[in-house]
Formats: sequence, structure tokens, C-alpha cells
Amino acid sequence: MFQVNDVINYGAQGVCKITDIEEKSIGGVKKTYFVLKPVSDQGSTIFAPTDNEHVLKKMRRLLTKDQVHKLIDSMRSENAVWVDNESERKELYKNILAKCDHLELIKMIKAIYAHKAQREAEGKRLHMSDERFFKDAEQILYNEFQYVLDLDGKEDLMTYIFKRLEISDT
Repeated sequence: MFQVNDVINYGAQGVCKITDIEEKSIGGVKKTYFVLKPVSDQGSTIFAPTDNEHVLKKMRRLLTKDQVHKLIDSMRSENAVWVDNESERKELYKNILAKCDHLELIKMIKAIYAHKAQREAEGKRLHMSDERFFKDAEQILYNEFQYVLDLDGKEDLMTYIFKRLEISDT
């Protein structure tokens, strides 16, 4: 079970610190909640019921540094498959974001990135929904990577990833 001061991943909200566990009475019903503070937005507070299985499934321990390294190393070999049908693609991407599966997020980012490059070569822009999915996936994945690797921003993370991929290429 989680405790105060644990740093966890909470679904699409990303990396959060459990700052308290408190009882609240809402609508006359008393429940116990984890009080979560997203590390990327200290002004936000999330109250997650401690007895809700759906909520608890979204909470997990952070990856270790070794696990992050393995994921980065796998980036080059993960196959990205573009789904042409827009409604199927939206449904797929919504599910990937909801599950927060790291390998699926990597595949999704790679697919959208490749499609974006193709669209730009044709003088076209990426669909707004695909751009949103891309940013959300990056936020989820990179937020945790930055925290675990103790990096300050996306630029530092990207430099770290490219250097790591360069090293594993030789």
C-alpha cells in the first residue's frame, strides 16, 4: 500500500507525491483519500479515494532507473504502426493513454512523429487530435523519465535519450 511521501505515477496525471491521507465527508459520506500533488503542477491537488479499485489501478510505483534505461534502449526497435482510419486511431490512442503502458506510448509517439514528418513533407499539418494525443503521450512518458533520471526539462531528457541511443548504437 502507498504511504505519505511516496512518489508514484497516477495514470495520465503523471508523477505525484502523496502529501497526506485524510478523511473527508462528501455528501454526508465519509471516505479516506490519498492527497496527491502532481510534481509538474504543485498548484493542483488530487483526492483519490483509498477504497476505489479503479483509482488504485491507476496508481503505481515509479519505474526504476534501470527500467527507464531499458525502455529508452527499446525505442529504436519498437515498431510504430499508423492506423489510417481516424475514428479507430482515436479509440486506440485513448486506450493507450488510459492504460499508460510505456511501450505502447513509445509506439504511439513514434507513429505520430513519423506521420507528422510525412505530412510536413507534403506541405500539410498534423490533425489537431493527433497533435493532442502526441503531446499527452509525451507528457505521461517524459514526466516520469525526467523525474526518475533527475533531469530538469524536456530538452535535457531528449539530449539524454539521444546520447543513450547513440551509445547503444555503437
